Amino acid sequence: MKLETINRQFAIDKQLIFIAGPGGLPVIQFKTRQASATVALQGAHVMDFQPRDASPVLWLSRLSHFKPGKAIRGGIPICWPWFGNHPADSSKPAHGFARNRLWEVTATHRLPNETLQLQMTLKNDTETRQLWPWHFSARLTVTVGHELEVELQIHNRDEKPATCSCALHNYFVISDINDTVITGLEGCRYIDKVADNQPRLQQGPLTITAETDRIYVDTRSDCLIDDCGWKRRIRIAKQGSRSTVVWNPWQEKAAAMADFGNDEYRSMVCVETANAADDRITLAPGEKHRLLTRISVEPLC
Repeated sequence: MKLETINRQFAIDKQLIFIAGPGGLPVIQFKTRQASATVALQGAHVMDFQPRDASPVLWLSRLSHFKPGKAIRGGIPICWPWFGNHPADSSKPAHGFARNRLWEVTATHRLPNETLQLQMTLKNDTETRQLWPWHFSARLTVTVGHELEVELQIHNRDEKPATCSCALHNYFVISDINDTVITGLEGCRYIDKVADNQPRLQQGPLTITAETDRIYVDTRSDCLIDDCGWKRRIRIAKQGSRSTVVWNPWQEKAAAMADFGNDEYRSMVCVETANAADDRITLAPGEKHRLLTRISVEPLC
């Protein structure tokens, strides 16, 4: 669909418009008195979010690829219908296919207090069934106000049960990883993917001083990123999730990734709302699952 056509159907004044973004990829641009945000049609990918008179909240690599079919490095990628590598076939795309597909815009709304809402859908086709042999529909709802809310709803439209894992892979921008503390995971068990998937227990608040890739299990509480350098706290609330993933590639792995600047590990951290590890979801025929993350910023006293 051409941008002119989609703007006639779904644009809201000058507050929500469809434009050509980086690399020519079509994006939705939100601009209100409360915040700004950008969402790519490819992957229904939230690329940035910035409350008014505040620093950006989401991190986006300066080396990210903006090409059809290529995952965007940063923002909030949708990992689905599997998280990480495919459990049985490593030739299939990491983190599933949702983040590489073009989603369809189905609705836009102006809500009270100048909050804007966007809905996008993805449905099975011949290509998706070669990767994941189920009939499905997925809907992403993005709500932009003084906080950002992203909701992924999965509907099993098949005649047989479907098992999947998923994540809203939140990348957050921070002043410096050495001045950052993550709370809300104290006392939680986690799987340490850097140490051969060894089970461990989080002792106290989390500080990151080396490559970190952890799946925290049985977690439902808000996570807080305390950024001492910028004197702010990012709050990540969630629903429909019992696992939280924390990731930072650190120096060596960052240098090995073509879409990640060598020094960018210092300015980002992922705290992901997930259904991962044993938190996989099995949907009966006709059943739905809802995964939601709500992101807000508070002053750090």
